[in-house]
This record gives sequence, C-alpha cells and structure tokens, in this order.
Amino acid sequence: MSRIGKKPIEILQGVKVEITENEVKVSGPKGELKQIIHPEIKVEVKDGKVLVSPKSELSKKGRGLWGLYRALISNMIEGVSKGFEKKLEIEGVGFKANVDAEGITLNLGFTNPIKIKKIEGVNFLVEKNLITVSGIDKERVGHIAALIRKQKKAEPYKGKGIRYQGEKIRRKEGKKVVSSK
Repeated sequence: MSRIGKKPIEILQGVKVEITENEVKVSGPKGELKQIIHPEIKVEVKDGKVLVSPKSELSKKGRGLWGLYRALISNMIEGVSKGFEKKLEIEGVGFKANVDAEGITLNLGFTNPIKIKKIEGVNFLVEKNLITVSGIDKERVGHIAALIRKQKKAEPYKGKGIRYQGEKIRRKEGKKVVSSK
C-alpha cells in the first residue's frame, strides 16, 4: 500500500478539477494544467477531495504509479492556486543576469553570454544578485531553475557561481604556502 497514494487531496477554494477517461484537468485563479493518467490508475472526486487508486491491487505497475499520480495531481492543485517559485543567488565579481523578451541572459565570466529561452508558463525576475523563477507548473519551474544553476555551479573554494537560495556550499581549504628556510 502506498502511504502517499492513500492520502486524499483537498480541493482548495477556487480550484476546479475535471476528470475525463484518461486526463485530469485542473483550473484555478492562476491558470490551467492538464495531466494524462496511466490506464492502470483510477482518479475520482468525492466530497471535495480527489482520490487516487490503482485499478487493480494485483497490478505491480499500477501500485508503482499510485503515489506518483497522487503527487502530480496535488502539485497541480497547489500550482493553480498559489504557484511555485525557486530563487537562485549569483555570487562572483562581474556575474550578472538580465531578463529580456526571449528569456534570461547570464554573464558568468565566459567569453560569450549564456541565453536561456523562456518556456510557456515560466516567468523570470532579476533583482541585483537574485534570480526568481516562478510559474504554476512545478516540473517546469524546477527544470528551468536547475538549467540556470547548471551553467555555473558554486565552486567550493571561493563560493563563486549560482546556487539555490539557502543552499549550503561545503567550502574547502585552499593550498597552504610553505616557507622554506
């Protein structure tokens, strides 16, 4: 039995959940999301709650996907009501980010600036050394934030690079200079 899958999902106020044969559509004040459901998973709405279960208790595939689809639907409901955001910090002399119509441009000490294209449903905001990636789809927000961080991960000696806000970088001690007599 899936511990996560067993939990019912509360439908928040202002959110509407529609279930068709193989798709769940969630709409709310921030937008609308759709998710195709695997044929071995059953989704139903009862008393203002969404219940997810495998169609057959004997199906190993259905039991394996049970918790996944419950988490996906829960994230969809949270996304259309509150939204998601990831914050990234840029640290380093001359490192900066700019938002334009196509996406975000990162100057990270390389010869050429790095351009990351904007995808539908994801917004960027840059304030000094803080990049905020926000949107209603948790998967897309996380993917773009990881893509930005991947361009220049914070290095362990001086801590220069891009990291998530609040992320601890394990610092290393540099080489020691030994004086000769």
